[in-house]
Amino acid sequence: MPDDVLEQVDQQLLDRVEQRVASESAASPKFTVMAGIATVLLFGMLFGASLWVLVAVAAGLMLAANYFLAKVWATATIATRGGADNDEVKIGSQVAVELSLHNRSRIPVLWVLVEDLLPRWTTTTEHPTLAVEGDRVGVMLLWPDETRTMNYEVKCHRRGYFQIGPTVLETGDMMGLYRRYRVGTEPQFVTVLPEVVPLTSYEIGSRRPIGEIRMRANVMDDPTRLRGIRQWQIGDPMRSVHWAATARTGVLHSKIYEPSSIVGATLLLDLHESTNPSKQEPYRVDLAVTAAASIAAALHDSGEPFGLATNGRDASDRVREEGWTGDHRVRGAAAEAASMREESDRLRPVLIAPGRGPVQFKEVHRTLARLERTSGLTFAEFLIECESRISSETTMLVIVQDTPPETIASLVSLSRRGRAVAVIINTHDINDYSASAGPLIASRIPTFHLASKEAIAEVCRQTLVR
Repeated sequence: MPDDVLEQVDQQLLDRVEQRVASESAASPKFTVMAGIATVLLFGMLFGASLWVLVAVAAGLMLAANYFLAKVWATATIATRGGADNDEVKIGSQVAVELSLHNRSRIPVLWVLVEDLLPRWTTTTEHPTLAVEGDRVGVMLLWPDETRTMNYEVKCHRRGYFQIGPTVLETGDMMGLYRRYRVGTEPQFVTVLPEVVPLTSYEIGSRRPIGEIRMRANVMDDPTRLRGIRQWQIGDPMRSVHWAATARTGVLHSKIYEPSSIVGATLLLDLHESTNPSKQEPYRVDLAVTAAASIAAALHDSGEPFGLATNGRDASDRVREEGWTGDHRVRGAAAEAASMREESDRLRPVLIAPGRGPVQFKEVHRTLARLERTSGLTFAEFLIECESRISSETTMLVIVQDTPPETIASLVSLSRRGRAVAVIINTHDINDYSASAGPLIASRIPTFHLASKEAIAEVCRQTLVR
């Protein structure tokens, strides 16, 4: 048997042993007390000590009463969550969270510990992604048919897709012999939309003629753009003759048109972990997403088509759909069963076909908010996988942070096959930009430098030379 298989089997056996030891350790106090009561009762019956028998009976009754109270308190406490299940907010907004706890039994619940879960990584850093104002953990006493509320606010400092909740309830008897942990409410999900920076202008055209952008190379004349007139020359078509000037001068004259191109773009974002190092996160990925959202907003305002394609991961794929209800012996098991998955093995790219209108922008904007780095397809593999599904009528506007040789080769190959390609290099160091842009410029692929948030407004001003 191979060594890796043996190691896997050993690890599985070790995990089972640890789980069994944990369960036995969790249940050991109860059985210890029961064994003590049985011992005291046995000695009392053997030696005729009625006091010992009384003590054993009293301890047994107390143990049964504690078990009954723990069971009733765990099932009697009902938690409900107020507000919308799915919110869409802007960066800097505050999300109000309201929890209501109701005791539906006829006996008071002397204590219940309430905790509303949040992803640990969002609150433990020096500059937290989510800042909590108020208490999301509390201990309550609930009288029969009493309802109490717990309120706090979550301030969102960066874009993303976050799970707030669910609520984990903990209660038990007064002696600590029985503990019950239960997931009280389903979570709510918050989408924090990326910021949109107004662009001064957008002058990147595709290779589809007759549009809004004037081109320098005379690929195809646009009959809607009259630039001037000149004397007729051999080879000019008759439909270009300017008859008014011809009648006025008595000499044939031809119209001169400006070549033009449409403005549409398909935004391609590289979010692979190898080309987006962790040392620069989350700033660089958020900057790329903000730039993409700003370009999409500019195209939407001008009524042009825009789409999205990326090898990143949609955070909504990590939602855990099971384990939100139930009774658990271990508090960590209850929290883990209801938390959002940290990893996802999906390799399917995120693709949104080009379109126009507010619905299209809303979908692109919402998808950009949920994007995360992934260890799946590299950008070169992504282009091979999705080239046939990316529109050829719009510019492939690529936003990358690092450009390994295979990425450059893929972009150059796309350009040579007739695709309109433009690249925005997301790096602060001008030397890194020069090293990445050199091979692209040599292949006549326009490149732009995205150094900071202030550069977003100017990054798309250059007109492409055809």
